[in-house]
This record gives sequence, C-alpha cells and structure tokens, in this order.
Amino acid sequence: MLVRTVIIYVAMTVCALAFHENTFAVFELREQLQILYINMWELLYQLEYVTPDQRIIVYEEIQHIREQIQRVIDQLVQHDQHQHPLP
Repeated sequence: MLVRTVIIYVAMTVCALAFHENTFAVFELREQLQILYINMWELLYQLEYVTPDQRIIVYEEIQHIREQIQRVIDQLVQHDQHQHPLP
C-alpha cells in the first residue's frame, strides 16, 4: 500500500513537471547547447595542431559556434522569461 502511494506521488510529480509549458523546446535547446559546447572544445583542441593556413578557418568556425551559442542562450532566456514573467 505504501509503495503504491509513493509510486502514485512520483508519477504525479513527473506528470506535473512534464506538462510544464515549453518543456520539450527547452530540452531541445539545452541539448543543442551541449552539442555546441562540445564542438567548441573540439575546435579549441584543433588549434594545438593545425597549420597556419587552417588556423584561419578554425577561427572562423569558432566565431560561428560562438554566435550559435549566444543565439541558443538568448532563446533559453526568452523561454524562461515567457514562463516566469517578472512581476
């Protein structure tokens, strides 16, 4: 009986959080942000062994990733502000 009650409370909590507005959009944006951070680390690692000609391309790619990261962060903040407006 106690186990069933605990399972029901856990299920209700999960459902309440799962139906939070913009949940999937926020999840996708966070996942995209993690991928972008991994890509950025890889580009920074590439700077250790690239030739001078390739270095310019890596710098351009780093700048592009920075812009994408900023865009995703702006979208996450926008979702949060929409979900939790300031009084």
